[in-house]
Amino acid sequence: MKVLEKDERLTEDEIRRRVAELGQWFHNLDLRGVQTAPSHFLGDYPQVKWQRFAHAVPDDLSGKSVLDVGCNAGFYSIQMKTRGAERVVGIDTDEKYLDQARFAAKVNGMEIEFRNLSVYRVAELKEQFDLVLFMGVLYHLRHPLLALDLLHEHVVGDLLVAQSMLRGSRQRIDLSPDFDFWEEDVFEGESFPRLYFVEERYANDPTNWWIPNQSCFEAMLRSAGFAILDHPECEVFVCRRASLTGPVDPREELREITR
Repeated sequence: MKVLEKDERLTEDEIRRRVAELGQWFHNLDLRGVQTAPSHFLGDYPQVKWQRFAHAVPDDLSGKSVLDVGCNAGFYSIQMKTRGAERVVGIDTDEKYLDQARFAAKVNGMEIEFRNLSVYRVAELKEQFDLVLFMGVLYHLRHPLLALDLLHEHVVGDLLVAQSMLRGSRQRIDLSPDFDFWEEDVFEGESFPRLYFVEERYANDPTNWWIPNQSCFEAMLRSAGFAILDHPECEVFVCRRASLTGPVDPREELREITR
């Protein structure tokens, strides 16, 4: 792992000033004693989330490559570098967040590549990664299953750690692989896979489009070709890339969409 020397020339006041210049932060990072979002409505976020599933991510990532999809200000990218990852790439479509991430990496003396790229364009990376993080992105997408298909097809070489906001039932359900056309009662069950559509705003955010219940998120992961290995935190699933086994190969439709 290549680690750069921390920029010790920056004083705490200079870091604090630059943090303010970079605008409102969603990730609360500790930059040598300067908190970037100390008043976050979720508390010390995403640290409070990370500490609940960190044990499920390999402690030693030496020699491994990691892709952080929707990296925001780079909290998870920094955690992966701290665990020894050889190569870490963070992608996001918000240049403000990318500027924050680059500054955070600089303060921490870490070589992390941050690129302005959406999940729909991951094929442009032309690379498969040992570990892909997909944290807090799915519900911001108008086409969430397409995103999972693209991750499976182009960038997940082995492990995927995926997290989504969940609403509705948290119960798992074992369903028949097929239903009679006249079967209706099964759809009334709260635990049946459901993806709630938000037409305008949720939590005052117009980019919260789709929110799954737990059985739906699990089903979407399986449908996209991911075997669920662990569920270490209520919204987090650790998956391994597997072969597509469903009755329909989604790659044919995927080629039509992306050609």
